[in-house]
Amino acid sequence: MKIQSENKCFEGMQGVYQHWSDSCKCDMVFGLFLPSLATSEPVPLVWYLSGLTCTHENAMTKAGAQSAAEEFGVGIVFPDTSPRGNNVPDDEDYDLGQGAGFYLNATEKPWNDNFKMWDYITIDLTEVLLNNFNVDMARQSIMGHSMGGHGALTIGMGTPDRFKSISALAPICNPTGADWGRKQLSAYLGNNERAWLKHDSSIVMLNQGFNGNVLIDVGNKDQFIDLLRPEKLANAMMERRQPGEFRMQSGYDHSYFFVSTFIDDHIAFHSNLLNEG
Repeated sequence: MKIQSENKCFEGMQGVYQHWSDSCKCDMVFGLFLPSLATSEPVPLVWYLSGLTCTHENAMTKAGAQSAAEEFGVGIVFPDTSPRGNNVPDDEDYDLGQGAGFYLNATEKPWNDNFKMWDYITIDLTEVLLNNFNVDMARQSIMGHSMGGHGALTIGMGTPDRFKSISALAPICNPTGADWGRKQLSAYLGNNERAWLKHDSSIVMLNQGFNGNVLIDVGNKDQFIDLLRPEKLANAMMERRQPGEFRMQSGYDHSYFFVSTFIDDHIAFHSNLLNEG
């Protein structure tokens, strides 16, 4: 692991690091904020998964999560959204290829050699964090925005008992039923739609749910709301009787102005559960 930068921030440390990923077969970069508490004891960890076109840097610099993370004594990791590099396949469209990994393990060419973002999050980066930083991996939560909200929900529900809570801001809720999903799922996983089901949070929520609390925020002026299909997830949560809260926020869109408005709520939500007992 290589240190790209470390900057003191709200008495904690915001770092950017590079490491080799066996899953993605390339170097990967991630951001990690550790509160000052980490200098004396292991701290709980919140994963923040970002959306389409983002790198590790977008949420790290725009969401404003570090102040609340320092206040509540939790770390936040900001992974990249896909493998990258000259030898990694890409597509001319913004919503496929580099910057659009969709947090799954691709099985179709040309993506299957590198696009293993599910394994990257749950195995590779997890091991790097465990081996190099003062984090308590017994206390983890996961959140994300847009495509990252989709990833947080599917990985959170798909790895039972790992995460104590899940939250999402404007998540892609029903990718099997929307253009933000069907295109990518068919490209990465092929045309057998049964293979897509574990990557649709509304379907997983209805069939399996989550053994913990969930918080969802969506702006009712989100310009992509028809692609997000939040009503599918809300209905699934109600039918499943999932513990949690689904909030439709008046006047907010899909931007990081929306994210930064509600990020403190989400950090507090996770911190209260991570610090129980």
